[in-house]
Amino acid sequence: MVYEPIKVGEMPTLVNVAKRLDPDGSIADIAELLVQTNPIIQDIPMIEGNLPTGHRTTVRSDTPVPTWRRLNYGVRNTKSATSQVDDTIGLLEDYAEVDKKLADLNGNSAEWRLSEDTPHVEGMSNEMAQTIFYGDTSVNPDRFLGLAPRYDDMALAGKPLAVTPSAHLSNIINMDDSGSSTDLTSLWLVSWGEQTVHGIYPKGSNGGLEQQDLGEVTLKDNTGGKFQGYRTHYAWNMGLCVRDWRYIVRVANIDLLKLDDADYQILLYKAMIKAKHAMPSATKGNKVFYCGAAVSAMLDFASVEKANAALGLKEVFGEEVVTFRGVPIRQCDAILETEARVPDAV
Repeated sequence: MVYEPIKVGEMPTLVNVAKRLDPDGSIADIAELLVQTNPIIQDIPMIEGNLPTGHRTTVRSDTPVPTWRRLNYGVRNTKSATSQVDDTIGLLEDYAEVDKKLADLNGNSAEWRLSEDTPHVEGMSNEMAQTIFYGDTSVNPDRFLGLAPRYDDMALAGKPLAVTPSAHLSNIINMDDSGSSTDLTSLWLVSWGEQTVHGIYPKGSNGGLEQQDLGEVTLKDNTGGKFQGYRTHYAWNMGLCVRDWRYIVRVANIDLLKLDDADYQILLYKAMIKAKHAMPSATKGNKVFYCGAAVSAMLDFASVEKANAALGLKEVFGEEVVTFRGVPIRQCDAILETEARVPDAV
């Protein structure tokens, strides 16, 4: 897979950070494997957190209201209001082990060791991608807070930022309010950037992703028998910082059973247009749509129809992807197709 270099003004992704901090390429190889199994990892800009296990952001929660002045009447002072939000980092770890004799028979090369470790790497990638979308600290405090728990109710979308409930109405778009289907999914529009939404890794760490070859160790089989093997330790420390909740829009309650209906497809296109216009700035951040396999396939089929001018193809990081009005659409298998209904969404 070919990766484009960082352009002026762009933030580094996980792969960029790994390549910068580890010139010999070993960490970068693992990072690229993570990207191949879950493309959202390729899009998230990463910055170093300002806390040992998280990141504290000061957010403008209210703006000053000026006064229309009349002659002989003064103007009262005004001030803005801010609130601080702490986003936590999750510590994801795993161990990979191989039989020393088997490794020796295969030349004990780093490439062969990595090929044997690939299932562990993919497992970490799947877990991290799922946490990005569905991580709920109230259910598992060891994870970081993902997107869905922040945008799971009309009056609470974008929490924990201190803003009025009416400001959330345009950030959860309801595709189906019949309440009958259990085959539901969501489509997300995220605008990545330092001032909008980005990933975080621990202060003072090596890009949030570490690989350590622990060398030769004594392992045990299922019966308790001992043998010599090699052990590798993987640690991926990452969190999600939503600096400005307005730059995330969830198109919720998409009924998979209706995706083949032409009228329903038009409703989805309208929802995607509404999602783009829900964001305050059309140029701020790097916008990407994310959806599951069924929605992605439907949009891909629609892109080949000559009458569909909104959908097209674009090369992103050396890969041809479907776009909607110029915004890339990325398939993420971590997005469930059995989601619970989002209540009272707009």
